[in-house]
Amino acid sequence: MKKLKTAIGVAFFLAIYLVLLPWLFRDQPYRLGILTTSSVLSLISAGVWLMFYIGRINMGQGGFALLGGYVSAVMISKLGVSFWLSLVGACAITVVVSILVGLPLLRLKGVYFSMITLSLTETARLAAQSFPSLTNGSRGILNLPLPGALKVAGFTIIPDFNTLDKHFAFYYLGAFLTILGFAVLYRVVNSRLGWLFRSLQQNEDLASSFGVNVPWLRVIALAICAAFAGAGGAFFVATQQSIYPATFTFQDSTYFLLYCFLGGLGSVWGALVGTFVLFLSFEMLQGLNQYQPLIYSLIMISMMLWLPNGLLSLKWPFSRSSVEPAAKPAIKPAIEEERP
Repeated sequence: MKKLKTAIGVAFFLAIYLVLLPWLFRDQPYRLGILTTSSVLSLISAGVWLMFYIGRINMGQGGFALLGGYVSAVMISKLGVSFWLSLVGACAITVVVSILVGLPLLRLKGVYFSMITLSLTETARLAAQSFPSLTNGSRGILNLPLPGALKVAGFTIIPDFNTLDKHFAFYYLGAFLTILGFAVLYRVVNSRLGWLFRSLQQNEDLASSFGVNVPWLRVIALAICAAFAGAGGAFFVATQQSIYPATFTFQDSTYFLLYCFLGGLGSVWGALVGTFVLFLSFEMLQGLNQYQPLIYSLIMISMMLWLPNGLLSLKWPFSRSSVEPAAKPAIKPAIEEERP
């Protein structure tokens, strides 16, 4: 019965996401673009959520997204490869870098790991400015072409974006990447690997005493987290057709955390719900742009004080609880670990 309800809920969500929303905004490319941006931001935030799941707070997700974006832009502009190949390359190189960075950093616990990741976004920004022959420095990489056709064995899987309505094309590409990313996240969390991840969050020393390879599990989680950021960064660059060192900043990294907090750390859908609710809310209140950091901060403090498990922990009509029971205890100790 529970699986049937879940299947109905997913089908209902997909019908709204893939049919109703594009139809409603078919003549409003700006609003369609906002939904597309919400999709890619939720994909990047999903990686942050996974790090919460193993008991780590990653404040450097913006750095991985910036790296993925630059890898894609450089591959397209310097090497002349297609966007589709650069998307794969962005994920692969971001994962490799995350493993190299994660092996020493993930030995740190609690606030020490968070403080180190705090500097990753700024490090990525400075690196982008330090190699102007490759990245054009502060001028960035401009005028990137739209994605061309994706062909497999002579068959066109995706047509050239120049022959399509690019707003619809990017919307459905972003939707596909988001659905794929959250499907991977859901499968990981509900697999043996997910149970091992949860054991890290509960008690790493106890897990290690039972033979769990704690260091490699941490690295695997960070690699998945970075892959989401790499894909999101490459997609974002394709939609903007440009990239600058300030495309993703430290502020974006904190927003990714807030999206997860708002949606709920106890459910794999928390990052998705939090991103759409908060990003769309602020887009509807554009007059408050200059106060956005203040409002973001107040929301984060309020959520941690009065609704620590996010919107998905609220009691909805006809539902006993919207939080997946298996994931309920996974996050709370992660927050407590950060407290002095």
